[in-house]
Amino acid sequence: MIVRDGWSFIFVALALSIAVLFGALRWDSLVLMIVASCLAVLTVIMAFFFRDPDRIIPDDHLAMLAPADGLVVAIEPIDHPHIDGPATRISIFLSVFDVHINRVPCGGTIDYVQYNPGKFMAAFADKASDLNERTEIGLTTPQGHKLVFTQIAGLIARRIVCRLSEGDSVAAGERFGMIRFGSRSDLIVPATWNLAVKMGDRVKGGTTVIGYLPDHVGNQPQPDNVTESDVEEL
Repeated sequence: MIVRDGWSFIFVALALSIAVLFGALRWDSLVLMIVASCLAVLTVIMAFFFRDPDRIIPDDHLAMLAPADGLVVAIEPIDHPHIDGPATRISIFLSVFDVHINRVPCGGTIDYVQYNPGKFMAAFADKASDLNERTEIGLTTPQGHKLVFTQIAGLIARRIVCRLSEGDSVAAGERFGMIRFGSRSDLIVPATWNLAVKMGDRVKGGTTVIGYLPDHVGNQPQPDNVTESDVEEL
């Protein structure tokens, strides 16, 4: 399946390749034939880039899913006004070969959608999360947990598509937009949450479990050396 945002690019590349091919045949031009071949390859590349495969969404209401396909390039502590207390940012780099559809990490209600203008540094750069053009989305889950996910433009990516609005109810794994031609996606969660990925892992949007939410607000995992009897005594 092809995402609707890609059809205009595919049609333009296809139309140009056909037009140049007719010219090459009419004037018996080797140069035009080579150009037509290059445009045909570009059409295939466009179709590949804008692919939108169906995904099987994990049936776990506590699972926090990857918002995009790509490579985990950073897991770092930060402070964020939407998160109560210390937070952790998981950054995912999307190359031109990755699926660029963005998906909601978990179900809930959209608290805000904020567009931030900025630079167009390479998306794998450390400062891209803070300095590049981006759209930031805040979400509250039905259990009351708050998290943030972002779409970040890269060196080539100059168009962020986000179809979410404040007050929207969303489901885990739901498609909500895309970033064109190489980009980055961040997920910001409370530092106490358990993560299931590490630096260098490859993830798939809507399929890979990034971590797990506590079962209710304030219920955080106990340290490994604390037993049930210890908890009861406390």
